Amino acid sequence: MDTPAAFLEEAAALLGPRGLTQDPDLVEPWLTDWRGRYHGAALALASPASTDEVAALVKLCARHGVAIVPQGGNSGMSGGATPDESGSQLLLSLRRMNSLRRLDVAGRQAVCDAGFILENLHNAAEAQGLRFPLTLGGKGSATIGGLISTNAGGTQVIRHGSMRALVLGIEAVLADGTVFDALTPLKKDNRGFDLKQLLIGSEGTLGIVTAATLRLVPAVADRIVVWAGMPDLHIARALLLHCEDIAGDSLEGFEVLQATSLRAVLDHLPDARAPLQGEHAWHVLIEVVAERDEADSLQDRVEAMIASAFDAGLIEDAVLSANESQARAFWLLRDSIAPAERAKGAAVQHDVSVPVEKMPAFVHHAVPLVEAEFPGVHALAFGHLGDGNVHFHVLAPAGISQRDYDSDLGARVSARVHDLVTEWGGSISAEHGIGRSKRAELERLGDPVSLAMMRQVKRALDPAGILNPGKLLTLAPDRANA
Repeated sequence: MDTPAAFLEEAAALLGPRGLTQDPDLVEPWLTDWRGRYHGAALALASPASTDEVAALVKLCARHGVAIVPQGGNSGMSGGATPDESGSQLLLSLRRMNSLRRLDVAGRQAVCDAGFILENLHNAAEAQGLRFPLTLGGKGSATIGGLISTNAGGTQVIRHGSMRALVLGIEAVLADGTVFDALTPLKKDNRGFDLKQLLIGSEGTLGIVTAATLRLVPAVADRIVVWAGMPDLHIARALLLHCEDIAGDSLEGFEVLQATSLRAVLDHLPDARAPLQGEHAWHVLIEVVAERDEADSLQDRVEAMIASAFDAGLIEDAVLSANESQARAFWLLRDSIAPAERAKGAAVQHDVSVPVEKMPAFVHHAVPLVEAEFPGVHALAFGHLGDGNVHFHVLAPAGISQRDYDSDLGARVSARVHDLVTEWGGSISAEHGIGRSKRAELERLGDPVSLAMMRQVKRALDPAGILNPGKLLTLAPDRANA
């Protein structure tokens, strides 16, 4: 890298006082990842206001050899948007690029800047009788660019797919500062590679997403959320198949959690109440929706679905949401599992997937095995059974700090969980990305052919290794930081 002073002088002239700062009070909040596992330093915080400014800044960085760490809402789970400790990397925030460029009601599409907040997109679509069918707990801070870069999932993947399925077009700045403009969506386009798919899920290592065209769907006219109890995760899987057969495309959510997770949430949330009276080893949250022409029959259809599940012995007890307030209350219990666990003590979290039909057997195999091999820990699973993705968390023995757990026992636990997932034909990252936290594990367990292909793509698109170094991929020793 050339002298930092020369680069900073040119960057300040390009971006102006709002676009570049070294003020520690302004930079510091963005140097730690959401989970608090990584803390870095930055040469400066750049906040461009347009794609042209991003392109010019990247060209400047390429000329000076300055590495770039793109960042959206800084709500990622794998440390993928945190700079390293060297203080030589530029933290590039997309948060000033926060416009909704266009919302096409007839075409059911929205064109957003990368810094546009997910919740704001929800509200804008709702005002036009539409919706963007991806949501997650951090919707108030997560940005469209970050969601694309990590291929975010959430609770509606069972019907609508992950972010990859909802992106119709992309605009991105590449490592040399050129702009890849593929915002115009085409239902059929056979001109070779679908290059936008390379950028989705690449965590800013191949290009910096600056805007996207996204698919919208009709607004929901009504929804009913069911909370059900059952003794076994295998039965939950059978219930999922039952609901899919009866509800079809109206089934929009199917989440599972253990009794221990529910108890942790009830202890954590003031005034929270258990939806069911009795004790159940497993709980399932089911969401069924209706569009305008189906709303009148929704209640009857859901009641019939649950009644037949009772008759088939798939449910011990269940309650249907009586109104939207109760539906939100049920979802709040599900969405509060992670913070409730954090409040109880140290834990290592694993975002894993296996083939959907294998998930119950995997959980029943892995939970007792991990607890037996690491005495004192407590393993639990919750999440998106409908798409084969659960969050497999392992709580530390009492009295161990998070730092100590991460550095020794927790690291060994994570390696064992990842070994198990790989043995079962699954993925060590279902929806949270690789970032810094799983890079070594991807190198250890990933398919060598796939890793070699990804490295070749990285070297082709970012030969100097300036885009988000140290994330996702480990390259050859001469490019070990790229």
